[in-house]
Amino acid sequence: MIHKETESDAWFYTLIRAVSAGLAHLISGVFPAFIAFLSRPGTSDFILFFFNPAILLFSPHASLIKRFPHKTKGRVHWILQGLCASCAVLGLVAISYNKYLNGKAHFSSWHGLLGLITVCVVCVQSLAAVPLIYHSLAKGWSLAKLKRYHAASGLVTFLLGSTSLLLGLCSSWFTASVGGYAWYLVALCPTLSAVIIMNQVSSAYIAKKRLQS
Repeated sequence: MIHKETESDAWFYTLIRAVSAGLAHLISGVFPAFIAFLSRPGTSDFILFFFNPAILLFSPHASLIKRFPHKTKGRVHWILQGLCASCAVLGLVAISYNKYLNGKAHFSSWHGLLGLITVCVVCVQSLAAVPLIYHSLAKGWSLAKLKRYHAASGLVTFLLGSTSLLLGLCSSWFTASVGGYAWYLVALCPTLSAVIIMNQVSSAYIAKKRLQS
């Protein structure tokens, strides 16, 4: 009886993880496309389009290349993060230039300020990851410790981007374009994505601590 309950629990958790993984990938593709359809993509959208899949690469349940070696996942992760940082910077420049042309104030809202901070943090996070590839640049630091700090700071960066995105959804422009129940559905996308990513990162390092103890 206990054995059957254990099997059913394992099946249930596997199903939940599979659904969460599919949902995370769906959000990564559909949400930025929806924002682009509204003709106003911003820097925060790239957090979901590139950053989200880059983190999910290391998930044992959500990775699209789970059969590939860890080194390959690391390279793909680096490429996606590079694209995320590049697009975020280009998006920030485009938005700033557009505001300049229209004589509007720069970074006058919480969304704008947090978006600027997020772009800066994304760039710093990307540069700080270089020692993970070229470990000789971080003498005196173990690779395991660098990975742990990188994962923690990456999670903070992702949450910053998600918060900036949610603040953008509260803007006058977006609430005028999308209202009612549709707004809550859209706002649920980055929220769910953040929860899934938080669970993945925390679970991975909790599991490692248990193995080491």
